[in-house]
Amino acid sequence: MQVNLLYHTPNPERAVATAARLCYAPVGAAELMENMTDEQVDKVLVTIMKSGHGSALEHGSYTFAVDGVSRALTHQLVRHRVASFNQQSQRYVTYSGEPEIVTPDTVATDEDTLAAFNTAIDVAYATYAQLIEAGIPAEDARYVLPNACVSKIVITMNIRELLHFFEVRCCNRAQWEIRELARKMLALVEPTAPYIFMDAGAACRRGPCKEGKMTCGEPFERVTRP
Repeated sequence: MQVNLLYHTPNPERAVATAARLCYAPVGAAELMENMTDEQVDKVLVTIMKSGHGSALEHGSYTFAVDGVSRALTHQLVRHRVASFNQQSQRYVTYSGEPEIVTPDTVATDEDTLAAFNTAIDVAYATYAQLIEAGIPAEDARYVLPNACVSKIVITMNIRELLHFFEVRCCNRAQWEIRELARKMLALVEPTAPYIFMDAGAACRRGPCKEGKMTCGEPFERVTRP
């Protein structure tokens, strides 16, 4: 899995603070953006993050390039509706050569299950190649391809949605592949807005686990905001 941060709102914490401060200021946002001191920005951020008034967080966004993930992951990812996605198309991209797949560790660590898994993958791709050779359009031949297929996707989320994404997908209860993606994304955004993202991650970083009886019993390190 490769995750790259392509772009983000410049100075996202100042942008968020400007949007929030505008609601109570007699001057315009451009003036606030330019003239607010760092101390004033920090004060506004404290209020936003502690109050839970998240609308201002929607004015900062991040765009990621993600390669080497499975279709099983991207099927989960696109359930996050307040986001934008562009994914490599199996309709227009024809697969040839050795299959590129993601193999779960639980499968790979056992010789018998790995052999069964690889057999199924080989059959699927051999059937796909046969259909393509017979002139079947890629958009129809793709129906036999497995969820293990490697894919590429571009993701854009605003900060409010990112915080929600990290809460549910950084959790140890999340599926392993999307959990790895979420934690890599969090590591990339944290340095760009350290106060906003300081306690981002699974819900147990901020309070009791929300999984109830399904809890993993191994909470993240708690973070207390200044």
